[in-house]
Order: sequence, then C-alpha cells, then structure tokens
Amino acid sequence: MKPTVPLLAVTMMLAGASLAAAQSADTAMDYDDGIRAYTADDVPTFNIAEDGTVDWPTFSGFRRYHAECHVCHGPDGEGSTYAPALKNSVMRMDYYDFLEVVASGRARTGASGNSVMPAFGTNQNVMCYIEDIWTYLRARGAGELDRGRPAQRADKPEAYGEMEAQCMG
Repeated sequence: MKPTVPLLAVTMMLAGASLAAAQSADTAMDYDDGIRAYTADDVPTFNIAEDGTVDWPTFSGFRRYHAECHVCHGPDGEGSTYAPALKNSVMRMDYYDFLEVVASGRARTGASGNSVMPAFGTNQNVMCYIEDIWTYLRARGAGELDRGRPAQRADKPEAYGEMEAQCMG
C-alpha cells in the first residue's frame, strides 16, 4: 500500500511556507531619498515610526488603494470573493512583477474559474502612485499596519508634491 499524506497536512505545510515567505520578504528600510523609503535593493518600502506615524507615501497608498483597488480586492487589501488579498500577494511577488501586472493586466483561466485584472497603465490615478500603493500593501502584508485609515501620518514632503505635480501634469 502506498502511503499518502493527508490533505490537511499538505494544506498546513503550504500555509506555513506562505507565512515563512511573507515573513522573510525584505521590507526593512535602508535609506530615504526625501520622498520615500527604500530597501537595500532600491525597492520602495514603508516607514512607520515607533509611535505609529505612517510616512506620507504609505498614507497616500492607503488613499489611492481605496480609491482605485478596493472595489475588487476588498478593503485594506484583505481580498474579496471577486479578487485575491493583495496584502498577501505582494509579500510573495517581486516589486517589478507587481508593476507589470498593474500596468499590463493579467487574465487567468482554470478549473476554479476565470479572473481578469484590467490594465491600469494609462490610469494616472494608479500609475503616479503605484509605489505608494505597493508600500501600503506591503505594510499591511507584513503586519506593520492595521486595518483602517492610519491614525497618524507624516506631512507631505515638498519634493513629493513636486513629483506628484509632474506626474499628474
């Protein structure tokens, strides 16, 4: 008789692997360029002070996510019956893959059904703030930011306002 691993055990192993991947994802701030924080790999990241004050780009990401993304992906990146929990997806995916999916969209078909992520590459309300959306979702996925509107936020840096004006035209 061939031994089999119970389905529950396999599910638990996969869940543990997903949690380990999320916990090992690099979110540590290495430097700040006066607009946003970055990891040592030059990937945007969040900066939340010990008192809970959220950096401006992450706060902006909260606002932009809820203006453009939560209709499908649910409030606070928690997912819905329609689309996956982005707070989990961004912990497993590369920043550049995230940019590609958001800009170009993606269609998947399979036994569990069809899913379509529309392309947002021409939507300035998304693309001008894509790094902010990323940092907000990463803060949520890393467990560093609770659900709901952040209670405290840093002021908008002047350089951020200039970058925003240039992007939005």
